Formats: sequence, structure tokens, C-alpha cells
Amino acid sequence: MAENELIELFDRHEVKPTANRLIIAKTLLAAGRPMSLVELEAMIDSIDKSGVFRTLMLFREHHLVHVIQDGDSVRYELCQSCSDEDDEDTHIHFHCEICHKTYCLEDIPVPPVSLPEGYSGHSASYIVSGICPSCSRKA
Repeated sequence: MAENELIELFDRHEVKPTANRLIIAKTLLAAGRPMSLVELEAMIDSIDKSGVFRTLMLFREHHLVHVIQDGDSVRYELCQSCSDEDDEDTHIHFHCEICHKTYCLEDIPVPPVSLPEGYSGHSASYIVSGICPSCSRKA
């Protein structure tokens, strides 16, 4: 994603595109998979830990990141949705039990769920656990 497209994404989500926020968003994009706070802090040495954390919380508040809890940690991925309220880019995630990485399976949408009367769903996440192709080849 080009920087001007990233700035447009920030604008759609009503987030001011500061230099540090752009660095964090670019790092999330470059990773190609959801990243934990610890992983992001290790990759970005120009921003202190509290700055990375505060930015992720701001992104979360403005629906600019998806938050994935994979059983090992909380991970973040940049939301590329056109809306600041509805996520049209939700998909299934795969968590490898050996390398502990979580991958996006972007071509597989989260299936719809019919909730019982009285329940009102706001978000859904779908995680499949197993062994990734890289770890399978090593075994």
C-alpha cells in the first residue's frame, strides 16, 4: 500500500497520520500477518514501547486494527476496511502451535453465525489452530 493510500485509510478512520502512526501502520502491513505488541516493539526501535502501545489503542478505538486473541497473545493487524464502523475485511486466522505465529487466511471469510433471540453480536473472530506449512516441512 502506497503512503498516500495509507493516509487516505487514516482519514477514513478519522486518525491523524503522524510520522509515528505511519511507521507503526507500515510495519503492520509489511509483516503480512498479525503482530503482537512485543513483536512490533522489537521491529520498531525508533518509537518507545508506550508510544507503540498508545498508538495501537488509538487504532483499536478507531477500528483501524483488528485485534486477534490467538491463545498465546493479543495480535494486531491493520484493518483495510473502507468503513470506520463496519469491517468488511474480516477473515479466518490460523495459529501455528509450533512456531506460535498467527497467519491471515484472507480468502476465507468468517462464516455468519445465527445468534439466539436476545443476543446482539458486534464482532466475530475465527481461529484455526494446527501446524503451518513451514513447520510441517521442518518436521
